[in-house]
Amino acid sequence: MLKEIIINSSADQTRVAIIEDGSLVDFFVDYPEKRRMVGDIYFGKVARVLPGIKAAFIDIGMEHDAFLHFSDIGDRTSDLQAILDDDAEIEDESDETPASPAPAPKKQQVELINGIPKLKKGQPILVQISKEPVANKGVRITSSISIAGRFCVLLPYDKKIGISKKIYDYKERRRLRSIARSIIPPNYGLIIRTVARNQNENALKQDLLNLKQTWEDLEEAVKKETPPALVHQDLGTTISVIRDLFTSDVHKIYVDSKKLWKQIRDYISVVHPDQIDRIELFKQSGSIFESFRIEEQIRSLLGRKIPMKSGGYLIIDHTEAMVVIDVNSGKYAANKEQELNSLRTDLEAAREIARQLRLRDIGGLIVIDFIDLEEDKNRKKIYDELKKEFRKDRAKVSVLPMSDFGLVEITRQRIRQNIHQALTENCPYCQGRGVINKSSHFMYDIEEWIRRNRNNHGDRSVVLKCNPLSAMKLREGFFTKMNTLRLKYFMFIKLVDDETLGMDQFKFISKKSGEDITDQVFQ
Repeated sequence: MLKEIIINSSADQTRVAIIEDGSLVDFFVDYPEKRRMVGDIYFGKVARVLPGIKAAFIDIGMEHDAFLHFSDIGDRTSDLQAILDDDAEIEDESDETPASPAPAPKKQQVELINGIPKLKKGQPILVQISKEPVANKGVRITSSISIAGRFCVLLPYDKKIGISKKIYDYKERRRLRSIARSIIPPNYGLIIRTVARNQNENALKQDLLNLKQTWEDLEEAVKKETPPALVHQDLGTTISVIRDLFTSDVHKIYVDSKKLWKQIRDYISVVHPDQIDRIELFKQSGSIFESFRIEEQIRSLLGRKIPMKSGGYLIIDHTEAMVVIDVNSGKYAANKEQELNSLRTDLEAAREIARQLRLRDIGGLIVIDFIDLEEDKNRKKIYDELKKEFRKDRAKVSVLPMSDFGLVEITRQRIRQNIHQALTENCPYCQGRGVINKSSHFMYDIEEWIRRNRNNHGDRSVVLKCNPLSAMKLREGFFTKMNTLRLKYFMFIKLVDDETLGMDQFKFISKKSGEDITDQVFQ
């Protein structure tokens, strides 16, 4: 299997594609105006505490306060908060003598009572972004700070040693755990990442030293800041993908930007200098994504319908609460083979669904409506196939067995916006619904407003604002609909185009006061 990382950079965005034998298996988009935030560490302050929902909102300087659930306040929080307090004494078993910090005002620590945090409004707190904002929700944060490197994840004030669950070989897990125990400094925890598989002790030790230095720099930065403040910014999308996915099975990295090519080489020269020759600058005149036949595969990611080789297809619909996937078989064969054909289609669909969820980075609750299967053993085959395919997924996935109605419920870890949200925005005409009201219904709504306004003795001189296409319908014909309404209700109505309004939206403005009176007649 030939695995490659293809990077296309432009002024507006950077796109990273992971391909296996020419097929797209992972895709990431990085925008300059919307950088990756997961992993960033903030020195914030408590804005609100809501015991009823077991959460607090933390001001970290963003438009929306960050959401901190009590379950995300770990046992290490008090130790981490102690770095904000110069008078606090933290046991340090290392041989290094810490530099004396500059004097700073005493700050409060997070007190845990029976495992429940005691937070106060205005209290400073060190937090890390764990999930990016989705729709109108702010970021989700945790007070259990960790710093990720190429091979390790450093956990300050922890004693835990963990090995990635993606490393299945028992001997390799035991070897890595032994290395971790020998290199970990006192008062730190360590998680060994999947890419550390088959790495030697020196590689892991150097990565750990880099992470320890990053944490020490962060400690000093916090003491000089006033909340809210960003005290540590994690790697951007492109470099983080290289850090996490540039493994030994990747044949080449192709980059079409000389500037980005140099950045990646500089990063790899520090963390993995022997692999620097695998990074290649794409010098051809054409598009790099077209050359590797990636562009057409990306376009299919936005489609609602996904065809399968068997002739069946998937339909993926996004709702506010969940993502719904419908499996369709196309044409059935003879009735006696219906169960077998349904099983074959469902098995293919299970593989394609796992691939699509990973490609589109769809998280949250997913409900799949498979083709009905009569036999329990066949339903179990679908469940087993899904479990097997999701082992390839870097996100945490939970799958429930198929119900009697042929439904399978899945939850997939959601960290950032999915590809559909990242690459699209709501249509200004339908407001994201995919449909608009018929013009006759739109005309009825306008006339109903005018009728109620007259019955309520409202303004007789108004400005009607609506979408240019809707306004065009009101102006059609020799004797326009607009003139009919003016004469029927004895009102002066000035029609004005407004491109910000959807096809079935309108506004009435009082000509006398200039106020929006659209909602007044319905009160």
